[in-house]
Amino acid sequence: MIQIRPNLFIGNEQDYEMKIKSQHDWNVVHACKEPYHRNLLGYSGRGAPKAHPEYLIARRENRLFLNLVDADDPNYIPKEIIDSAIAFMDESLLSGQNCLVHCNQGESRSPSLGLLYLAAKERLDSQSKFAYCRIGVSKNLFYLQPKSWN
Repeated sequence: MIQIRPNLFIGNEQDYEMKIKSQHDWNVVHACKEPYHRNLLGYSGRGAPKAHPEYLIARRENRLFLNLVDADDPNYIPKEIIDSAIAFMDESLLSGQNCLVHCNQGESRSPSLGLLYLAAKERLDSQSKFAYCRIGVSKNLFYLQPKSWN
């Protein structure tokens, strides 16, 4: 688990399960379909039913569950997922609460969402963003390809 700014942490499934799960004062973004989104909605097939109102995003109190997979192409990541994650992180931090953003291995989705939050809210210059990418994201830099999230 890595703190990327005051009260904002990125990590993996084990960080959540072993350190945060029992701490109810933390806000958590589950940036992975498996097992969190699937278990919450209770679907058993390949994916959630597309007609389900929480197909992409589900919120339960201080937990945000994203139907987010490790896609090979950022075009497969719906803008609504990114927007909801950034808004949730912002809400958490503005209220002074700790927020963990985690995916399964902590190597692509969670650091990418953390970087997108920093880029959107901290107004980092492009050199700072690049340095963070090189340090924090070791697996899939595809999330960081130029794409308008505005």
